[in-house]
Amino acid sequence: QVRLVESGGGLVQPGGSLQLSCLASGTDVKINSMGWYRQVPGKEREMVALLPGSGTKHYGESVNGRFTISGDYSKSPTVSLQMNNLKPEDTAVYYCNADIRWRGEIWGQGTQVTVSS
Repeated sequence: QVRLVESGGGLVQPGGSLQLSCLASGTDVKINSMGWYRQVPGKEREMVALLPGSGTKHYGESVNGRFTISGDYSKSPTVSLQMNNLKPEDTAVYYCNADIRWRGEIWGQGTQVTVSS
């Protein structure tokens, strides 16, 4: 069984930075892509950043230029999200997502990011 274990998140002032990390734990985990989504109450979950195995990165329009996704899909697959110049509108629950070969799509439990002075 594969699980996504997230870390990072918390409270930060506007203009500050945070880093989120996500580890895909399990045996024989082959990654097609990993990424980050976020959701605020009453709104749909939106894509923040996506890193396919091909290496072509994708970003949501509202975070492009401020957030950077990176990952290592070798033995213990991980994906990280460096978030700079955070704004109050970035406040949300952030979810790690993984598309795993032969197993489908799974989600992490979510981690809260709050940007407030």
